[in-house]
Amino acid sequence: MLKRKQYQLGIFLFLLIIISSSCGDDPEINMGPEPTFDVKMPFIEINTLGNSIQDEPKSIATMRSFQIESDSNEILDYSGNIGIELRGSSSMLFDKKSYGLETRDINNMDLDTSIYGMPNEEDWILYGPYSDKSLLRNVLIYELSNEMGRYASRTKLCELYIDNDYKGVFVFMEKLKRNKERIDISKLKPTEIEGEDLTGGYILKIDKATGNGGGSQNYTNSNSFGSAYNPEGQLASFPQTYFLYEYPKEEEITIEQRLYITNFMAEFEDALAGPNYKDEELGYRKYIDVESFIDYFILNEFSHNPDAYRLSTFMYKDKNGKLTLGPIWDYNLAFGNSDFCLGGEPNNWVFNYNDYCPDDAWLVHFWWKRLLSDPYFTDLLKLRYQELRTGILQIASINQRIDSHVDELEISGAIYRNFREHSILGEYVWPNRFVGNTYQSEIDYLKDWIGQRINWMDTNILLL
Repeated sequence: MLKRKQYQLGIFLFLLIIISSSCGDDPEINMGPEPTFDVKMPFIEINTLGNSIQDEPKSIATMRSFQIESDSNEILDYSGNIGIELRGSSSMLFDKKSYGLETRDINNMDLDTSIYGMPNEEDWILYGPYSDKSLLRNVLIYELSNEMGRYASRTKLCELYIDNDYKGVFVFMEKLKRNKERIDISKLKPTEIEGEDLTGGYILKIDKATGNGGGSQNYTNSNSFGSAYNPEGQLASFPQTYFLYEYPKEEEITIEQRLYITNFMAEFEDALAGPNYKDEELGYRKYIDVESFIDYFILNEFSHNPDAYRLSTFMYKDKNGKLTLGPIWDYNLAFGNSDFCLGGEPNNWVFNYNDYCPDDAWLVHFWWKRLLSDPYFTDLLKLRYQELRTGILQIASINQRIDSHVDELEISGAIYRNFREHSILGEYVWPNRFVGNTYQSEIDYLKDWIGQRINWMDTNILLL
């Protein structure tokens, strides 16, 4: 527990480190302004009770989430049991890990609760931004999506201690799942195997089959089904794009439900690939929520997410509903933060990823070029983009949003503490396109890149 004197002593020690480090031989690395007592970041403290945190199963631990106000009063947000595990794939190699959490009652049973004002639930994530040295890329894009009316995980910047060991700045966030306050679709029971009941809800995902990547051998009839079409939109002898069962889970979805959603997706793809794909009744519009596809396209292209369309791509279908794309997920490589396959360039389309990296194991499916060849789709896309550009996608508005988070992080001293713990400023961390010697240079790069990207899109979206 962080008492007032302990907290002040910690700040005093940090100040001593700042003073001593100012006499060192690396004047170019600026750790940011000294911490003050005016504003405090939210804190999370986890006690592992002597258990190791592993990549499944979850270990029993306790957690406290709280805020310390300017008078050093502690406002407790949550205190109780949790289950905790490591999460991520390539990020597992980083010094700063990410964690999956379940809030639990005194009997270690799942417990729905509100944390930092988010709606009651039991499943949460502590995401540790590492290669994203702005610490803000996921926070930024999720906020924009929510303001567009497309649910994305709610977030809260915080600082994390595990067993009294400082871990840095983290993003506390909601795990994507079927829930009235998250992905709001009907619950699909095992007994619902015919008629209207069978039509929803389903959540599918285009992604790696396992956390560590793997290959096609990791996709099985149990966890997924394959598309009959290759990334060029031609009938293929073997699947190259797979749809993973996200909800119901692979061990819970019935044979009838598997058959229904597999047939629905096949009918949609046949309509999209077929000669009448532009027809309102015979084409793809019968099967998909077009507006959700358009918003998904804008968010991914605006942020130039190199994983767009081919990884971490969620979609869902409610009862008697159409296929809806989203929520968005995993944007730590976006906004110019990747150096592979033109991922960091502000002046090209991500949907053309296959042209840049044709040998990648995960390619962009044929949907997008096909949709963009329909004037109905592109006309709606341009209108929606123009609408957003006069609102939340104004450059000044985005910069103001970034500055607000930066102020919170810097005034509290969280930036200093994070990069003292993880001294990666000025160092390449895969897959950085830009390496800044200061936190401010990372923020300046982010803003400049966004400005270049939007200016390029303003012109080139009219050419689609």
